[in-house]
Amino acid sequence: MPPQVPYIIGNEACERFSFYGMRNILTPFLVTSLLLYAPVAERAGLAKEVFHSFVIGVYFFPLLGGWISDRWSGKYQTVLWLSLVYCVGHGFLAFFDTNRLGFYAGLLLIALGSGGIKPLVSAFVGDQFDQSNKERAKVVYDVFYWTINFGSFFASLLMPRILKAWGASWAFGIPGLLMLGATVIFWAGRRRYVIVPSAPPDPHGFVAVARTALTARGPGGPGFLVAGAGLVLAVASFALVPGSGFIIAFCTALLALLLGGGVGVALQLDEARASHPAAAVDGVRAVLRILVIFALVTPFWSLFDQKASTWVLQGGQMVMLAPGSLLGWLVKEPAQMQALNPALVMLLIPFNNLVLYPALRRVGVTVTPLRRMGFGIAFTGVAWIAAGALQLSIDGGDQVSIAWQVLPYALLTLGEVLVSTTGLEFAYSQAPVAMKGVIMSFWLLTTTFGNLWVLITNALVRREDVLSRIAATGWSQNAFLMFFFAAFALVAALGFAAYARTYPMQDHYRR
Repeated sequence: MPPQVPYIIGNEACERFSFYGMRNILTPFLVTSLLLYAPVAERAGLAKEVFHSFVIGVYFFPLLGGWISDRWSGKYQTVLWLSLVYCVGHGFLAFFDTNRLGFYAGLLLIALGSGGIKPLVSAFVGDQFDQSNKERAKVVYDVFYWTINFGSFFASLLMPRILKAWGASWAFGIPGLLMLGATVIFWAGRRRYVIVPSAPPDPHGFVAVARTALTARGPGGPGFLVAGAGLVLAVASFALVPGSGFIIAFCTALLALLLGGGVGVALQLDEARASHPAAAVDGVRAVLRILVIFALVTPFWSLFDQKASTWVLQGGQMVMLAPGSLLGWLVKEPAQMQALNPALVMLLIPFNNLVLYPALRRVGVTVTPLRRMGFGIAFTGVAWIAAGALQLSIDGGDQVSIAWQVLPYALLTLGEVLVSTTGLEFAYSQAPVAMKGVIMSFWLLTTTFGNLWVLITNALVRREDVLSRIAATGWSQNAFLMFFFAAFALVAALGFAAYARTYPMQDHYRR
């Protein structure tokens, strides 16, 4: 094992605790402290809007971090300096816990720091290996994923208790100290790391091939016209959603650009063969096919990330457990139920690989990545049906124990293991070597767009006509939205299954 790897693992352990430590208490803090200026009925909706806007930023800024690393400073310097920005963001949360402008500035800095280093740290680990010890890299990546969930588990248990007992300054300050420790650990290994210099721009990369395809027939070409329509729609997005905020407009514009550009490139891609190698053109086509898969995964993230917002708010309406039981001793605050997710992940991954998948193969069922992802989206929808059923009981006046949330959390985590851990494996195997970095960026953007659907839905339910239609169903707004998102995921799972039947599987592992 390369001796510098423990420095990176230590950095990851502290950084993940710091991130999940602040993320998992964000919604309850907003509702009970920072948003007290708003009417009681509006606080939950505002808290969800702030939370999901923050998550959108975390998964958008990897594009910026990757660009800075590739064009300017390389992985090590980019991670180090953005980690310092990350630390400053935590400091803002701790010192401005009663000042909305300062607190939101801290969230922006954390989104920039956390998102900016997200695609770089794991790639930096890979740089430390070569042909002589590459078989050890898998062990390190397994430790990476286990560390993420280990940090998330303890952060989810401890930080809600600290928020209630010691206040927001300590609850946000302690994760900041962990992030400072992460930065120091990473810096301490500076003389041991293998530093791979940034590669020069590839004249046959994804963007270069796409640009050639779009301009091959000039302004009158169908691909150019479709891409132009996407650009017009992107500009119009800022006028079409004036009351929904800048983030919704910006993400809608980004979606319009990607959709118009992607369809436009697909229409004229073969025109690029005169200027680029066949492998580069085929690589772009492979990326476009993968993007359809990614688009159908975005509803999963809409449901998954609401466990830290909608489900925490639901837990606040439920009856806490008596301290005599193990769960009652561990869980004193609704936000602590989120610890179930990483705990179950650490159990389900070995169970699936050692028990479930071998058993299915013995009975003749082929467990392909696409099947795992499709079933994962469906399980997520079922989890929200279970959460909706609990909400109906709460609305009916029943005293519902928070222990019942174990069922939706278990179903949601099973969906996560099937979708999230499989998605990267699928994307890596399908993308040619030159396109793997592009695919990583697009995979992270699926979380951005998944949270965009939450923001749009949150904005719609403020309209009087929408509220009157929800009231006509006889359900509360919370129950209606839970069943709506369940249906959203199940429809996406059906669409995923239909597209997966026609998807041409590739094998682009390094030979």
